[in-house]
Amino acid sequence: MATHTPHALISGAGIAGLAAAWWLQRIGWRCTVIEQAPGLRDGGHMLGLSGPGLATARQMDLVDALQAVAFPDMGLHVYRDRNDREILRMDYRTLLRDMQWITLRRGDLVRTLYQRVADTVEVRFGQRITAVAQDAHAVQATLDDGSVLHADLLLAADGVHSWLRQQLFAADAQALQPLGYRYSSYEIDDPQQLAEQFVSYPEPALQSEYYALGHGRLAALHVWRSEDCGEVASPARVPLLQQVTARSNRFVSYGLQHAASDSPVVIDDLALVTLPRWHTGRVLLMGDAAHSLSLISGQGAGMALASASVLAQELQRGADLPQAEAIAAALERHDQRLRPTVLRLQQRSRRLAPAFVPAKAWSFHLRNLALRAMPDAMLRRFFLNGLKSEAEAMAALA
Repeated sequence: MATHTPHALISGAGIAGLAAAWWLQRIGWRCTVIEQAPGLRDGGHMLGLSGPGLATARQMDLVDALQAVAFPDMGLHVYRDRNDREILRMDYRTLLRDMQWITLRRGDLVRTLYQRVADTVEVRFGQRITAVAQDAHAVQATLDDGSVLHADLLLAADGVHSWLRQQLFAADAQALQPLGYRYSSYEIDDPQQLAEQFVSYPEPALQSEYYALGHGRLAALHVWRSEDCGEVASPARVPLLQQVTARSNRFVSYGLQHAASDSPVVIDDLALVTLPRWHTGRVLLMGDAAHSLSLISGQGAGMALASASVLAQELQRGADLPQAEAIAAALERHDQRLRPTVLRLQQRSRRLAPAFVPAKAWSFHLRNLALRAMPDAMLRRFFLNGLKSEAEAMAALA
């Protein structure tokens, strides 16, 4: 009698979706990934992998490949005002000397994951799911070209604005909790060669950061206070940034003028995703679609890697059970293991959000004075305590 090879259909070729494909094929599943974009999405901000997220990357034998595309020395982080006067400098060599940490582009992590599954996983670019039906035996997805795929499990890893979440779980108005910010990321061609490795131009209600990537290239990140939310059409993004940064340091205007033509300008809301359940029947939300932590937490990528590992562990635990029973139990245990960690990290994001970018001039100047007056040892302890609390929350997944 032929043995049934379980099939997972994954919507989204980002970190969560590709990590899930890697882990599931490792335990004997066949995976098909559906990605709406015509190719890998290269956009996104710089990110750090540490703690259990880095440990999961090590289990996946990714660390050497990631270090090859990483930026090993963050060096000095210099803060300058709109008149180019130095406000503050932090030496990350000192602050993070006891931490194992990899700093890299989001796109480089996605490409590394894709390279690990490209030969064994079917990835369909330029397609999207338009309808889903399921019963006790399977889930059925209709694609925009009219084709129909059948699978044992559907993983919705289609991002913070997940279409599948809106169709099968809750509308964005119920699932998304805006934190009062927008952010933008893109890359810059920098013929002037930025003198500092990592420089920020903070001001009330706005912070602009630039990270030197080498070879005349910079990664830019803007975070600003905003009551507006929702999609910003591509042609409107640079004009919006010009409006938001109109009174910023002159380098910010220079950076916008030199935005790299081969790098998309990303604009999105800083928002949490909160849901009472991440699964219904044979459909499971993953990554930002399930539980966006926002970039305030610094653990979104690590959580995506770790949660994929947890899912594979729980599916493998039920390998001897009837399939429907095994999948239902695995999805419930996956939720039970992840939820305490997610809630803790989301609460930390809520707590930090009001001070992430001070809104008023007085609070902005007060924060800068406090940071300048803080002894190096205390500043280092402050940073390490924050990283430690994130790592402790993530460690519960082990």
